[in-house]
Amino acid sequence: VQLQAFGGGSVQAGGSLRLSCAASGRALSRYSMGWFRQSPGKEREFVASISWNLRATYYAGSVKGRFTISRDNAKNTVSLQMNSLKPEDTAVYYCAADPGAMSAIARSIEYWGQGTQVTVSS
Repeated sequence: VQLQAFGGGSVQAGGSLRLSCAASGRALSRYSMGWFRQSPGKEREFVASISWNLRATYYAGSVKGRFTISRDNAKNTVSLQMNSLKPEDTAVYYCAADPGAMSAIARSIEYWGQGTQVTVSS
């Protein structure tokens, strides 16, 4: 499985960005998909995930109400709409896929995409 992330960039505080991730190599219809992020000197942390059947979404407390995760199983894609961005959201964002329910622990994740940089200036 290969995960390819798109959409990072630089934005001022209060702005919006949309990240997308395309999966290839196999169908991920029974996999949760989601996003983690990592800033310098910190561990990779869970941001959001969505179940394979789109019925359940989970968010870190720090992004709840500002970020929205969605997926399109027909296209094998997952997206993260990020609104009201804050400087503390600055990080490299990683797309992830995990069988069943996604773990919030980075070392337990089965598949990773390459990171995409998000920079929020004050």
